[in-house]
Amino acid sequence: MKDISIYFQPLPSLKGKGEITENLLVHDENGFPEIEGKGIAIIYVPEYRRSANAITGTNTRFREELAEFHLGDNWDFKLYDLGVIHPGNSVEDTYFALSQAISELVKKEVIPFIIGGSQDLLMACYKGFEGLERMINICAIDSALDVGEPNENLSSNAFVSHLLMQRPCYLFNYATIGVQRLLVRQKEMDLFEKLYFDVCRLGAFNDNPRIAEPHLRNSDLLSIDFKSVRSSDSDPSVYDNVNGFRADQLCQIMKYAGLSDKMSCVFLSEVNPEQSRSASNLLAQLIWYFVDGVANRVGDFPIGSKVGYKKFHVTMEDFDDDLVFYKSDKSERWWLEVKYPAGQESKYNRHHLVPCDQNDYSAALKNEIPDLWWKTLQKLS
Repeated sequence: MKDISIYFQPLPSLKGKGEITENLLVHDENGFPEIEGKGIAIIYVPEYRRSANAITGTNTRFREELAEFHLGDNWDFKLYDLGVIHPGNSVEDTYFALSQAISELVKKEVIPFIIGGSQDLLMACYKGFEGLERMINICAIDSALDVGEPNENLSSNAFVSHLLMQRPCYLFNYATIGVQRLLVRQKEMDLFEKLYFDVCRLGAFNDNPRIAEPHLRNSDLLSIDFKSVRSSDSDPSVYDNVNGFRADQLCQIMKYAGLSDKMSCVFLSEVNPEQSRSASNLLAQLIWYFVDGVANRVGDFPIGSKVGYKKFHVTMEDFDDDLVFYKSDKSERWWLEVKYPAGQESKYNRHHLVPCDQNDYSAALKNEIPDLWWKTLQKLS
């Protein structure tokens, strides 16, 4: 593993009452912790130069809140607090430092949990996966799509177009949960539809929060815009979104994300350094619920042998092949099989089994082909 300690500045030692304090390996005055074994690493990156708002400063109050919490069940892996990646001479310097840290941690099966910083840092998170040379899925918890114009500079509300222009491009799917239509231009919606990306509106999520789970189970990288939380559940003196996710809903999302065997990196952006204790406490709780989800993973992502899965064939009218579903005996979660082109196994092996739920199976029994099957087929073709 390359030495990534050069990118980090230490933090003061934590002094809290909770058990997490005793189990957290912190980069402090005693030095950088040795990265060994599977685990989760907290990284703070106060880079705001491309933010839509004028934000400056550093505040790690969420660490104090987290230190007060207790361990959950089965937390038998390492928890690291690697400290701060301070902004470099240029934003690109910050991107480089963060991407290098992510790349090395992911190779060691350590999940980076990045506290930003503005949303454009997602580009650095994405670049951290480039060295793996495999297609990845991104899931965004956001009230907007943040596509931007083709020639617009990379910024916190214009970064998706830059992700799409990367060559080679390793982005297979991009799903956004919590979209508020009044904040999205029609041409952005049209582009996502053209690219067969997924959009889940906030209203649909409120009607059925479990609609987010398959998207999270399908993703390698999770991006959460803290502004997507309604201001009354974060801090109305700092944030101004009167509509958005409730705090408990976002905690549930983090638990789903942690349970996902594919989830390898989490980026929580637009965390204002001047956040109040209530916002800091919510941020700490989001970290806790994600860690608890990871601790309760069951390892049932169906790659390789399908022993331990129930297989269901559904015959469709006017359709040559059956739709094939798998159901895990461990978690009772569902997947839908989509065939990839011959000779493309190494490229698409992680993407042709698409997380779904029992409603998709029930729809297939009524001769309705799930949208996710069509979208995945188009991306694989």
